[in-house]
Amino acid sequence: MSSPFDMELFLAGVLTGSQTTRQRHLRQAKVMQNKIAERWQRETPWAWQKKHVTWFLKFYLCHHTYSTRYYYLLTTHLITRRLEKSWIFYISH
Repeated sequence: MSSPFDMELFLAGVLTGSQTTRQRHLRQAKVMQNKIAERWQRETPWAWQKKHVTWFLKFYLCHHTYSTRYYYLLTTHLITRRLEKSWIFYISH
């Protein structure tokens, strides 16, 4: 049996800021991981494609406030940096 993916270890190299900010990014990254795994059966960010993250930002977060979507976008940028991808995401009002 495989061990669960450690999002904290995955983001360790790119997480900066205060303890509160780092905890928020980790919490949001875990939510993203769970929702993408439920919808697409992709358990780790290494298996994600741009369409999976776009789905999360565009459809899963569509009923959340603009500020919530913005904070998730910041977390998405950290994940993208860690994956060494050139993906660019935007949020709309």
